[in-house]
Amino acid sequence: MNFFIRLLVDFAYFLDTSVWYQKKRRFFYNLLENDDYKYKKYFDVFMMILIFISVSILIYEVKRTAHDALKFFNAYIVSLIFLIEYLLRLWISSSVSKVIIHQDEYSDLLGQKFDLLFVIKRIAKDKLEYIVSPKALIDFFAIMPFFHELRLLRIFILFRVFKLFRYTKSFQTFTSVLATKKFEFLTLGMFAAIVIFVSSVLIYVMEANNPNSSIDTLYEAVYWSIVTISTVGYGDVTAVTQEGQFVSVVVIFAGIAVIAFTTSLFVSAFTEKLEDIKESKTIQDVSKFKRVYIICGYESIAREVAKKLLRSKMHIVVLDDDATRVELAKKDGLEALNYNPGSVESYKKLNLDFDKHVQTVLCLRENDVQNVYTALTIRSINDNVKIMSLLMNHANKSKLVYSGVNEILYDKEFVGLIAREYVGQPVAFEAIHALRAEESNIKIEEILITERVSQTTVTVGDLENIKFRVVLLGIHKKSSGRFYFNPIDSTLLETGDFLLVIGNYMFIREFMKSLSKKEKMKG
Repeated sequence: MNFFIRLLVDFAYFLDTSVWYQKKRRFFYNLLENDDYKYKKYFDVFMMILIFISVSILIYEVKRTAHDALKFFNAYIVSLIFLIEYLLRLWISSSVSKVIIHQDEYSDLLGQKFDLLFVIKRIAKDKLEYIVSPKALIDFFAIMPFFHELRLLRIFILFRVFKLFRYTKSFQTFTSVLATKKFEFLTLGMFAAIVIFVSSVLIYVMEANNPNSSIDTLYEAVYWSIVTISTVGYGDVTAVTQEGQFVSVVVIFAGIAVIAFTTSLFVSAFTEKLEDIKESKTIQDVSKFKRVYIICGYESIAREVAKKLLRSKMHIVVLDDDATRVELAKKDGLEALNYNPGSVESYKKLNLDFDKHVQTVLCLRENDVQNVYTALTIRSINDNVKIMSLLMNHANKSKLVYSGVNEILYDKEFVGLIAREYVGQPVAFEAIHALRAEESNIKIEEILITERVSQTTVTVGDLENIKFRVVLLGIHKKSSGRFYFNPIDSTLLETGDFLLVIGNYMFIREFMKSLSKKEKMKG
């Protein structure tokens, strides 16, 4: 038994470290689940074509006899393809090797024997969670190959239509929107069910013994109730007694209320999610651009620059944390998102590869502090992308340079420069930023103010950074979430604040050591 367990664990480690295996697993995951994968849309179209062919054959067979080749294709070829897809989805739903490895490491840590039974239960639980999920159940019913022989089971072909929900993003968006109102829909469903049940019983009691009534069974009473509450009113089953007609009136009013409530739920759900849907659509459109210019901030100068770029038929996306300016950008025909340009999360949501998709980042806020903070954020994500920034105050030029901006221009120069460069007349820039060069010893570092440092170093004046020839560029305050440049000596330091310092990396190391020594002295 120990030999078998050791073999199982070794095989799990082999799979976990196998480049070939992990590459194949990642490929099938992207193909089946990753909407951003470039080949997924072709796979989805192929599967949808198979579904339509399968359903078309079912419809054709209702009054005709299909060719044996069509029957074989529908019963076995299509089913086999769906079976392979089902097994692949089951495979990538959870990692068996990781469960085994985790249990092995846990057992070694506690000095216990490897619990094979626990591993089997955990793997079975993970796989069962996928198997009983609604999408997986639809996939399972769609692959049943024996419905061709049993006519009743041919209805399972229709489950292939439900698979369209998996391959069509619009359906997924639709269901996700409605899911936000699931409590309200549950309440509505319970109300409708109660009305149907009560009215069915009442109409059955009042009409079943009347020979002139078309309601003779409880099933017919339920059918009448559903048709009436939905306000369809086919007229094939109606109440003939006065009591039954009174019940009909009550059910009709209840049906109007149900429909009104349902309509309001749909409208409110889509209204609440409308901005999210638009945002997702914008991100999808931006991801299709091969070379895009990101404009951070959309004030007067940024607007002029955007117009110049639009005339040159450039792809542009605007990021601004002000909703009014974002709407203005959209009116100007730009792709715009209400994102904070100084937040890393904003660029994660964009899901852009800076090396492949981003031509230039333009920091165009009419505030040097915000432009520096944006540039620092961009540089924390990518070291190579070109950054151009607007400069409002010459005193802040060095700060923009230190933050990694490639080209700095004053507001009066910027629009004309952009126009000349991107229309096809490149401009020679002479600015060489030594601070960003690989051979430079000048570094930019973030230093966290710990609780012990804050006890010994109360204000900026207590830092003594000048003594170590380290420049304090600014402080990011945890309490306010803002970045403050050139803080005065009396600025209070709090636990969780970050110092942004610039200097020779050797001097920065000595400065950080001095803060540590202060901690020890205090301790």
